Amino acid sequence: MRKKTIIPLFIGCLVIVGISFSFMNKHKNDVTPFKPDADNAGLKLPVGFGANKVADNLGKARHIVITKDGSIYIKLMKVVDGKGILFLQDKDKDGKYEVQTAFCNYGGTGITIKNGYLYASSDKEVFRYKLDENEQVIDPANPEKIITGLLAGRQHQTKSILLDHEDNIYVNIGAPTNSCQENDRGLESKGKVGCPILDSAGGIWQFKANKLNQSYADGLRYATGIRNVMGLDWNTQNNTLYVMQHGRDNLNSSWPKLFNTKQSAEIPAEAMYMIKKGDNAGWPYVYYDTYQNKNILAPEYGGDGKKEGSKEFINPIVAFPAHMAPNALLFYTGNMFPERYKQGAFVAFHGSWNRAPEKQAGYFVAFVPFKDGKPAGEWEVFADGFSGLNEVMVPREALHRPCGLAQGPDGSLYVTDDVKGTVYRIGYNINK
Repeated sequence: MRKKTIIPLFIGCLVIVGISFSFMNKHKNDVTPFKPDADNAGLKLPVGFGANKVADNLGKARHIVITKDGSIYIKLMKVVDGKGILFLQDKDKDGKYEVQTAFCNYGGTGITIKNGYLYASSDKEVFRYKLDENEQVIDPANPEKIITGLLAGRQHQTKSILLDHEDNIYVNIGAPTNSCQENDRGLESKGKVGCPILDSAGGIWQFKANKLNQSYADGLRYATGIRNVMGLDWNTQNNTLYVMQHGRDNLNSSWPKLFNTKQSAEIPAEAMYMIKKGDNAGWPYVYYDTYQNKNILAPEYGGDGKKEGSKEFINPIVAFPAHMAPNALLFYTGNMFPERYKQGAFVAFHGSWNRAPEKQAGYFVAFVPFKDGKPAGEWEVFADGFSGLNEVMVPREALHRPCGLAQGPDGSLYVTDDVKGTVYRIGYNINK
């Protein structure tokens, strides 16, 4: 009896596995084989890596997601010809992607694919579009609105989004202020008592991914004290959310008696946090000082550059140099890159705007090795040269600024630029 039961089940499992393997191979074969440009698209990469430009002049290309057949969805910060999402395909397999479809009437940053839907955000709302079996949008003119009424001020208004494996969607709601002062960025302006905007901004909110027309009342403030997040990703090794915070500005211009221009250019850190439900990263009351390696009490709340902040606030797990604007975070799970990159974190640094009189920094993609959800080594520059300049003294001079990251089905890495709307594809060991 037992043998008669087991054998059909075993055969059934083999059939299912065979079908799944065939399905995956079909889409893998649809992906355009990678061939680097002769100059690696102008990028400086580790030995064995190459790069090419797969698209250009698209507009302010922000976050990006790749379908299982290698097609591309890109969210534009500002609409082009009235459209804010681009769908690109490389039908002739020449390594260059053509715009096949443009849809949606709103700008923004966030875009992702999960469980048969394309999710995209404006600065105040989140929508989803049903996908067909090839992950192409079925009805682009009629998305479902799943979240509405989110706070969007004159700064930090973009909404980055992410889904976990339990039908939850996480939305960054950036603080519409630098440090919650009575007079934003004003000279020696004190912080507002209790920072009242934290009830609706300055954190990560969790909503349901399959419920329509949600507002704040339907969501959960998952984590708070986070000034602004553009880059976030879910680490599958420990089933945990990670985010990259944009650190505060104006230490010298607001508090010249406490901080000189060099200090203001070099602190606080751009910080990576491992986020658990209920965490508080401490903004606006503290900032992380990379020289002292601790949370320091903010001057708006009585700090002098030396006083340590409250122990109730979590510490970052990686602290990067100040004012580099981390706009995307991606944990690499592909098989194309060498083993040391597996499960490691890539971070796209958009580049600074306020490090004067020091030279500007960023404009590259960094890599942090990880093991079991924790950093396993020092961070390093992975892909550089996007700016096209040896030194960037004025940010507007940069030719390209990395913004979005995505992993292709073959394991290649895609990077967007929101200056000229370029999309780069980075691969490994192509000619060996």
